[in-house]
Amino acid sequence: MGAKHSIASLSENDLLINILFRNSNINIDFLKDLCRSSSVLYDFLINSSLKNSQQQDYLIFRTANNQKIAQVMDEIIEEYFLQRKFADTVIKAYLQILITNLVRDYHIFDDQPPSKTRSLMIEILAEIDKNYAEISLKKVAAEHSYNENYLSNLFKKEVGQSFSTVVLKKRLTQANILITTTTLPINQIISSVGITNYSFFYKKFFEQYGRLPLEQRKLHS
Repeated sequence: MGAKHSIASLSENDLLINILFRNSNINIDFLKDLCRSSSVLYDFLINSSLKNSQQQDYLIFRTANNQKIAQVMDEIIEEYFLQRKFADTVIKAYLQILITNLVRDYHIFDDQPPSKTRSLMIEILAEIDKNYAEISLKKVAAEHSYNENYLSNLFKKEVGQSFSTVVLKKRLTQANILITTTTLPINQIISSVGITNYSFFYKKFFEQYGRLPLEQRKLHS
């Protein structure tokens, strides 16, 4: 997981399954649950999400005798190839089950709690995920008793993107969900995600999705 790799020669009895997911697909609440378990997988996922990780960039799980993990993999493969209704949603759910079972079966745990800075970044990311429409750097800095400029620089250093960039991406993502799954007016959607400048929204939405909102809606209707 998390490492650059290439495929070596396979023997007759080898079976290779490659599962790829973006850092943006990592659910914040799921990470917080893993954090409470103090698992090395939590640290690995956090370090792969944060820019300045000095930790190893892969983990090896020995799961040959774990029947539950084999069953979950079978379900994921079946959903992927059969492509039944809601297959993507089912696969995402199974991936969390898979990762949780890997944590359960991984017997080496990190006795050191997450650093203060890392915990702060996760807390702020969770706040963005929950309160994306109203959140601002000024509010977050005041809430955590930090100087606004200092927190802005710290966030960019640790996360690899500015606070405003992360918030905007979240707002655009949520807007896209509403555009493709509801019939709400576009202007109402723009306002609901916390953006007041419509021209700015249309420009950024096109940059992220390659289509204007109405084009995106028609594509998914």
